[in-house]
Amino acid sequence: MSVDGKFSLIGFDADDTLWEHADFYRQAEQRLINLLAGFGDDAEITKKLREVELRNLPLYGFGVKGFTLSMIETTIELTGGRAPLSLIKSIISSGHELLKHPIELLPHVAETLAELSGIYRLVLITRGDLFDQERKLEESGLRKFFEAVEIVSDKNVETYRRISERHGMRAGRAMMVGNSLKSDVIPALEAGYWGVHVPQPITWVVEHFETSISTPRFRRINNLGELVQLIGTLD
Repeated sequence: MSVDGKFSLIGFDADDTLWEHADFYRQAEQRLINLLAGFGDDAEITKKLREVELRNLPLYGFGVKGFTLSMIETTIELTGGRAPLSLIKSIISSGHELLKHPIELLPHVAETLAELSGIYRLVLITRGDLFDQERKLEESGLRKFFEAVEIVSDKNVETYRRISERHGMRAGRAMMVGNSLKSDVIPALEAGYWGVHVPQPITWVVEHFETSISTPRFRRINNLGELVQLIGTLD
């Protein structure tokens, strides 16, 4: 573990930072649009789904189960409660597929974690369904690189402060790496961490963040293959 350098703890987001995730949700959304084709056009169905998702976040939190329930509620509302049982079964089947989809690591993930582990304390910091996130981590083969796993209900300033305190680290010696500015980077920066953004082509609308970031503790890289070199310039 790094003692003399700037960083001691490096946190990593999971979905769409270490492995593919958003594309599977996009496919499930498209299946829903196809199923509801007789009850609205693509834009109307997508808009209604977004409204229901946002409404349900405080109730269900993040993850596949809440998303599946939101798809069912969207269907009930768009069909005026007349959705046939077969349609509901198809949506539940889509949810099951999301919970079983294969893990596809993003480029440079395994080699980057292998190089950093043992030098720094690596902590997985992710939100979502507990069973689903644990399943994905085990199937990814990446568990061995992490000293700790934090599966949280949400990512905010207090979340990151609690994590650094729990691991005995000053926030200023911690770095958070993730694809979402809104949940991975901004609250970590506000908690005193360094924040590294790794953009991905698909970003969930809830995660959109338009405000510019001016703090010197912020960096952006194209992929995780650039992280080791970046840390070398800072540490």
